Amino acid sequence: MRAAILHAPGDLRVETVPDPVIERPTDAVVRVVAAGICGTDLRGLAGHPGPVRGPRCGHEFVGVVEDTGADVRGLRAGDLVVSPFQFSDGACAACTRGVPSSCRSGGMFGVDTGGGQAEAVRVPFADATLVPVAADPGDERLPGILALADVMATGAHALASAALPAGATVAVVGDGAVGLCSVLAARRAGAERIFLLGRHANRLEVGESFGATDVVTARGDEAHAALLDATGGVGADLVVDAVGEQSALDTAMAVCADGGSVALVGGPHGGVDMMACFLRNITVTGGLAPARSYLPGLVDDVLSGRIDPSPVFDHVVTLDDIALGYRAMAARTATKVLVRP
Repeated sequence: MRAAILHAPGDLRVETVPDPVIERPTDAVVRVVAAGICGTDLRGLAGHPGPVRGPRCGHEFVGVVEDTGADVRGLRAGDLVVSPFQFSDGACAACTRGVPSSCRSGGMFGVDTGGGQAEAVRVPFADATLVPVAADPGDERLPGILALADVMATGAHALASAALPAGATVAVVGDGAVGLCSVLAARRAGAERIFLLGRHANRLEVGESFGATDVVTARGDEAHAALLDATGGVGADLVVDAVGEQSALDTAMAVCADGGSVALVGGPHGGVDMMACFLRNITVTGGLAPARSYLPGLVDDVLSGRIDPSPVFDHVVTLDDIALGYRAMAARTATKVLVRP
């Protein structure tokens, strides 16, 4: 089969590799019908710190079950499934507490097992990892389902991590796919006012369609001042940092209301002023999204039409041309790329 292989920073190729096979009774083999390119993949391509090092690439995929191990009970060949970006056993203490992202037997696709940017992938702990989707592979809602594998689940986690008061104000720092999905999650959670801080006009339009009531295009002190002025000096009850760089962390702290929360879901690469958190009673929350915990409810919401995160995908490539998708995201000419095998 063909798969995207990262040999070294900047060296991404599509190569023929052995077909995945059942290695354990709890495995399934899934034929990929759609995969995504993530910002974490870009960090790996550039050689920046992060989990992605290769050789296999990709942790977002939707596919059809081709084969299952003898102990798999909830899935059968032909089922359409969506996978969270991590696999987990569903039985350990972390999984039973609703944090499968901390499963000691688990790991990340493309890091600890095969990658989803391929024609097929072996899925460990298939029953506990994969979520069936009551649709067929040609369903027009497939991009929306694919978005749940990582970015929409991450947005949902940002909102679930904080207790929002009635009529809450939420601010989202960053207009990438995670930021846009955080806006959609804020609307889903019932936030009354949603600020989106970003600078890309096409992304901000998607954010407004997702429910952003206010857009802030300034940066730094100007952005702080604009949001505080718009909220009467109070700030936001919840600020979602969907970027993770120090400037975004600083902005999140500056616009958070005293007694509010900052949800870190952008993979923080900087630090938070803990003394400021202490003095201002700010709760730091978020973290690596336990996507599997959110997937069943999110799948229902997409299939019922309550949410549609598919507009985060604004570029489509084939697996053979996947390097073009990486380049488009790196150049910011694409928000998020969908890959068709």
